[in-house]
Amino acid sequence: MDNKKLKYEFYIGAEPDKVWNLLVTPEGTKKTFFNCVLQSSFKAGEPFAYVGPGNDGDETVHVYGDILAYEPRKVLSYLEHPGPSYHANHEELTSRVTFTLDTVGKCTKLTLVNDEWTENHPSFQNAEGHWWMILSNIKTVAETGNTLDFGW
Repeated sequence: MDNKKLKYEFYIGAEPDKVWNLLVTPEGTKKTFFNCVLQSSFKAGEPFAYVGPGNDGDETVHVYGDILAYEPRKVLSYLEHPGPSYHANHEELTSRVTFTLDTVGKCTKLTLVNDEWTENHPSFQNAEGHWWMILSNIKTVAETGNTLDFGW
């Protein structure tokens, strides 16, 4: 395992329910995760996948893995692999992602930790940039209802 760790904290002017729905519902993830839907039973030990438009058409698996923890409106954690169309050795490449929501006054504090990266994971730099975009989009959608236009 690599010691690399990405950590982000965002304070969002919205209730935890609203932020949570952007993380887990099809309507929410389509708006905030590059038009992908999170497919999962949300049970620890069971699989998940972010699926949406990409290299393999409309049903491209961008990221997949197993749910580690799921506590509604509090914690979503998973062990992830990049999708098969990105790296031939995708099954060997992993990292852990943990979203945590806390109420702070009338705001929601969203913390994201992406750690436990496989040594020399080729997606680290990509994740470093894309998490800022995803989290900024979550904040904007939760507060205004509008998505950010990244020009794609």
